[in-house]
Amino acid sequence: MKKILNSLLIKPSGPDCNLDCTYCFYLDRAELFPETKTHRMSLQTLEDLIKQTMHQGSNQISIAWQGGEPTLMGLPFFQKAVEFQTKYGTGKAVGNGFQTNGLLIDKEWAAFFNKYNFLIGLSLDGPEHIHDKYRYAKGGQGSWKQVDASARLLLEAGVATNALVVVNDYSVNFPEEIYAYHKSLGLNYMQFIPCVETDPKNPAQAASYSVSAEKYGEFLKKVFDLWYADIADGVASTSVRYFDSVFHKYVGLNAPDCTLMKSCGAYLVVEHTGDVYACDFFVENNWKLGNIATHRLDKMLNSSRQQEFGDMKAELPEECTTCEWLQKCQGGCTKDRIRDPRDNGSNHFCQSYKMFFAHADKKLTVLADQWMKNQGR
Repeated sequence: MKKILNSLLIKPSGPDCNLDCTYCFYLDRAELFPETKTHRMSLQTLEDLIKQTMHQGSNQISIAWQGGEPTLMGLPFFQKAVEFQTKYGTGKAVGNGFQTNGLLIDKEWAAFFNKYNFLIGLSLDGPEHIHDKYRYAKGGQGSWKQVDASARLLLEAGVATNALVVVNDYSVNFPEEIYAYHKSLGLNYMQFIPCVETDPKNPAQAASYSVSAEKYGEFLKKVFDLWYADIADGVASTSVRYFDSVFHKYVGLNAPDCTLMKSCGAYLVVEHTGDVYACDFFVENNWKLGNIATHRLDKMLNSSRQQEFGDMKAELPEECTTCEWLQKCQGGCTKDRIRDPRDNGSNHFCQSYKMFFAHADKKLTVLADQWMKNQGR
């Protein structure tokens, strides 16, 4: 079945960032682009990219701006991006997402995001002692005070803002504190991203800041209980992306989170050069699909190489094929079977998901039954 181009992840400043986070997985991608120390998308590349996207894409297109740190491009760059979307996207609905560390956010940025309905993903790991454990500025100082202030600024300006929380070996110990902190700020939409990276000194094991499967399982259980306690009349007052996505499965819908899909490859990643890759976690030469100057986006999305990448997700170990939760988790994210190599090829977070579903299944089933009755299904 032909895939429809409806989702892009664009990295206009490549791997460049004004933070120096210990657990960053993208900073070393600068090795792919050794020609310059600074990496910036040209306005010509931007226009060509938006033009292709609008002409080849569906009537509803989602564009995620990430990095590195995309605010390094400066606000005029994104004003041009919106201008090009309007110029080439007649009759099409475009949703812009923007992931930022928050350091450069000011009133002008906030006003722009509000005016054009950008959805902001703000990287904020929790209170100061948690956030500043690994998220350092270039000078080695903590970044929490600036990011906390940016969160308040964005919310006061009416900008839709989600909290992006990396769960590492330290933050995993504070689920209640993290959840309460974000709620107190008004960040009622939360995404928890479990951290696992390969140890550069010992490729046979995970890096020290990676979160263990057992601890992440306990973290998910505790956050689920907090989320569930905030439900009134079948409606949750907070949103946790993983729980929301899993709930789709319980009511017979396709989950929006790619980690819960049977196969990957539903979107493309575009670097500052116009180079196109299979996935955000696989921006590497082996999974480069082409460049927008010489290849069409829709052709790359439907290429045999992209299909090969997507099919990797279904190459599950026997442990998964006989698991009672397979139809719910679909083996998790492909990268989590690679970042922490295991003899049986299982996902680093396999035990986490087993713990979570065993804990949450009955309550999710009841919620799903209530939802379907309300929908008349």
